[in-house]
Amino acid sequence: MLSRAFAEEFANDWLSAWNDRDIDRILSHYADDVVFHSPRIALVMDNDAATIHGKKALQTYWTEALSRARSLFFAIDNVLVGSDAVTILYTNHREEKVAETFIFNEDSEVAVSIATYAPA
Repeated sequence: MLSRAFAEEFANDWLSAWNDRDIDRILSHYADDVVFHSPRIALVMDNDAATIHGKKALQTYWTEALSRARSLFFAIDNVLVGSDAVTILYTNHREEKVAETFIFNEDSEVAVSIATYAPA
C-alpha cells in the first residue's frame, strides 16, 4: 500500500525534474523495463506508436519531446493515491489538463505509466 507521503514526495520530485528539464532525474523514477502509454508518442516520433517499452526508448522519446517543448512547465492540480499507483493531475504549458498514472514495482520504481489528456 502506498502512503500519501510517498505519493506527494514522488509527485513533487517528478514535477520538479520535468520543470528543470533534467532528463536523468526524470528517468531515475522509472524501472529499466518500464512501459509508457501516451497519445503524444505518435505526434513526437512521427509514427503511429502509442506505447514505449524500456527506459532507453523512453529517454529517446523524452529527449525529442523536450527539444520541441522549450516552454514546458507543469503545475500539479491534485495527487491521487492507490494501492500500488499514484495519479498526478496537472496542467501543462499548453493549458491542457493531464492525468498521468504511475504503477510502481516492488522497488518503488515506475513499472507502467499512462498519460491521458483533456483539450485546453
